[in-house]
Amino acid sequence: MAEFAITHKWPPRHPQRIQLYSLPTPNGVKVSILLEETGLPYEAHRVDFGANDQTSPEFLSLNPNNKIPAILDPNGPGGRPLPLFESGAILIYLAEKTGQLLSKDPAQRYETLQWLMFQMGGVGPMFGQLGFFHKFAGKDFEDKRPRDRYVAESARLLGVLNQRLEGRSWIMGDDFSIADIAIFPWVRNLVTHYNAGDLVGYERFPNVARVLEAFVARPAVGRGLLIPKAPT
Repeated sequence: MAEFAITHKWPPRHPQRIQLYSLPTPNGVKVSILLEETGLPYEAHRVDFGANDQTSPEFLSLNPNNKIPAILDPNGPGGRPLPLFESGAILIYLAEKTGQLLSKDPAQRYETLQWLMFQMGGVGPMFGQLGFFHKFAGKDFEDKRPRDRYVAESARLLGVLNQRLEGRSWIMGDDFSIADIAIFPWVRNLVTHYNAGDLVGYERFPNVARVLEAFVARPAVGRGLLIPKAPT
């Protein structure tokens, strides 16, 4: 593990465990939730954006795209350490490593991955841009067409999700999966952090609201949403 520069900035106390470098953002908590759900031993390290940790040489040596989350698994394929970034890739890797949260049936597996890609290509980028134009820098733009574009697309995506969840407990039916872990932190963020529920007409999507409530009620999700913990 010492050959990885990131361990010099964030020295592991438990080098035999998966090392998680993250923040409790919608993308970051995907991995902490999965780790809590599966019970894999891990050690969390907070990447402080206020201190520009994400642009430090040590972090860039693990993720040249300077985004969280990223992991370093000391027991990767072939028993060799595996550094990995991109939340979707990490979810797939850890699900396959544990044999949990991703069906071994080929058809079910690809259908789950389809919904994971739905989050990565649609829900995450669209909800994130909506948050930018609504909660953060939107007040600096007199032209509201950018915001309204992302409002319309976010509402459309919620409609797709609401239809999928009709008569289902989770995205894949009765089975909680990485698709749920990917999607629902973003839905939660849209409503509770971006305060955009009224903007997108969230009340029109009762299936989404129902499953989000079940999602946050899971004990492992509750723990994962707070990891890495803020410094005291």
